[in-house]
Amino acid sequence: MKRIALKIDVDTCRGTLFGVPTLIELLQRHEASGTFFFSLGPDTSGREARHLSPSRYYDLLTRLYGLFLPAPDIGIRGAGCMRQARDAGLEVGIHAWHRVRWERFVPTADNAWIEAEMEQASRRFAAVFGEQALAHAASGWRMNRHALRLTQRLGFCYASDCRGNFPFIPVVDGELVHCPQLPTTLPTLDELLVTATTSAAQAAERILAESASIDGDHVFTLRAELEGMKYKAAFEELLVGWTSRGYRLVALRDLLTSQNIATLPRHTVVFAEVPGRFGQRMTQGPAFLDTCI
Repeated sequence: MKRIALKIDVDTCRGTLFGVPTLIELLQRHEASGTFFFSLGPDTSGREARHLSPSRYYDLLTRLYGLFLPAPDIGIRGAGCMRQARDAGLEVGIHAWHRVRWERFVPTADNAWIEAEMEQASRRFAAVFGEQALAHAASGWRMNRHALRLTQRLGFCYASDCRGNFPFIPVVDGELVHCPQLPTTLPTLDELLVTATTSAAQAAERILAESASIDGDHVFTLRAELEGMKYKAAFEELLVGWTSRGYRLVALRDLLTSQNIATLPRHTVVFAEVPGRFGQRMTQGPAFLDTCI
């Protein structure tokens, strides 16, 4: 049976407090699973909104945070909602420490900065959940070589840091990183809405069509601030559409249960623009040498 893994990015304090509970209820009602990736530190989305691409304008919904008021600490204010997702049986992982800062600086950041950001996120995750994180999903699919290395060093079972077509072992600049990548395979709702000529319902129909047009499992990325709030109805259309077509809606970890990690193909990662987004994102590149480790 074909599977759609739901990757839920939680970017802001508002999304944590309001979008996460809504999405938990929706998933439970439709007997679906998913993985929540949490931002765990300061929320300066309002202060930094002027730097974001058009596809991230939903951050203006939280413009008061970090603009006229002190930036809220998401991992403190939203800890209860985060644990609510875990207690509902849903998978949880790390999105970022300081999400806006990560997206702006990671392409050129030095190793010390990368380590500080990822280690702070790991410590806060452990404080919130009482255990170490097993999964990482970089904000905005923005990564660099050292950040990839740390997905292995910090002990993640897998990461979902890039766009691509199927699970693989990443190779960056000829260096093998032993942390599987489960890439986002489908376009996101906000990417399809960038031109303002497509309605949310039409975007949902296109995502359903693309899900059916390509064989194999898929990873769909949604956002607590969008599908859990403004576009809740469109997301529910997707849930109904997928289940009516016989797809299983699962957490990302479920995609690894049928995989032999030792034989996953090795692919280079490349940094390129993604339709509907500004700036380079990490994507799955061509196969590297032979097809297994």
